[in-house]
Amino acid sequence: MSNTEKNNPTVEEEEEDDEGEVFLGESDVIQEFDVDGEDLPEADDDDDNDDEEFDENDDSIHTFTGHKGELYAMACSPTDPTLVATGGGDDKAFLWKIGNGDWAAELLGHKDSVSSLAFSYDGQLLASGGLDGVVQIFDASSGILKCVLDGPGGGIEWVKWHPRGHIVLAGSEDCSMWMWNADKEAYLNMFSGHNQSVTCGDFTPDGKLICTGSDDASLIVWNPKTCESIHVVKGHPYHTEGLICLDINSNSSLVISGSKDGSVHIVNIVTGKVVSSLTSHTESVECVKFSPSSATIPLAATGGMDKKLVIWDLQHSTPRFICDHAEGVTCVAWLGTTKYLATGSADGTVSVWDSLLGNCVHTFHGHQDAVQGISVSANTEFIVSVSVDNTARVYETSEFLNKTA
Repeated sequence: MSNTEKNNPTVEEEEEDDEGEVFLGESDVIQEFDVDGEDLPEADDDDDNDDEEFDENDDSIHTFTGHKGELYAMACSPTDPTLVATGGGDDKAFLWKIGNGDWAAELLGHKDSVSSLAFSYDGQLLASGGLDGVVQIFDASSGILKCVLDGPGGGIEWVKWHPRGHIVLAGSEDCSMWMWNADKEAYLNMFSGHNQSVTCGDFTPDGKLICTGSDDASLIVWNPKTCESIHVVKGHPYHTEGLICLDINSNSSLVISGSKDGSVHIVNIVTGKVVSSLTSHTESVECVKFSPSSATIPLAATGGMDKKLVIWDLQHSTPRFICDHAEGVTCVAWLGTTKYLATGSADGTVSVWDSLLGNCVHTFHGHQDAVQGISVSANTEFIVSVSVDNTARVYETSEFLNKTA
């Protein structure tokens, strides 16, 4: 229909249109004052238009909807760029493939929320940790359960693999950390030293040591063979409240940690000394990541509930860029060895940033609630995010990576 026809309808059309408009328009004008804030925006705008808006604003190329509850955990395979694992509050985990909506393997067994997931270094095994205090090991190619590892008396906060072996590590709410040999289905060691939940931890990239952070505001550096604590970092000038996150740099010399108190500190793993205190955040720091080893300038990225991503110049211990978000920054991931990093936000968006320029190169929409975790595929072609909206979404990076390469 032309604009002229639209602006000058026939009498019949006008009557028909008027009838339709009278029903939803003029005769409802008086009623709008009664129901405008209640029914019309939700029943009218949302039901009729929101789906269209949502579809238009959904930048994902694949949406996984197998879960029936909020998603808390996810991992991308280090060897298969299409293989993804997700877990959440429905006590379930799934293996699924990007671009293959017909294939998904449900990972059964947990009796409480699946809180953490991790693929082994070679992509052969997948570990899932649950709030039921159990770690399960699955064959990553088939989703078949290989073994169940138990021992902790509290929920599992995180699971990590040794960088060169099938040794799995888990931190628990019961203040302990446990280590098993997944191939032999054997318990190896239990580490005791924290006074509260072990909220974060990992092997150093060289595999020689372990670093863990706790709600007791301490960081411990461990000898994995003897279970002895080499360094306990606590008190001034370290965090005053519990640790939420940590990351270890590529040469296993430094560990960066973020806390509920909004502080960020870097500790020398060899000496156990705080070598840098990065001050910028005003609320809890939810995520911390060192830049890739290939980075020309040593950087770190931190995100917090103060709606900020801070990219740090580690040579000077100063913010290089402060990148504002509409809501809190919940997670961060570097895109392989590139200069780009992605953030997930409480507003449901996933944004990609240029760490050398400090600008946002792309923002992906699709989630209808807070993003809980993000991961990048092995070939950096996909960013996968999980949300409390019960879905996982896949976003393609080629558009902006190619443009800005």
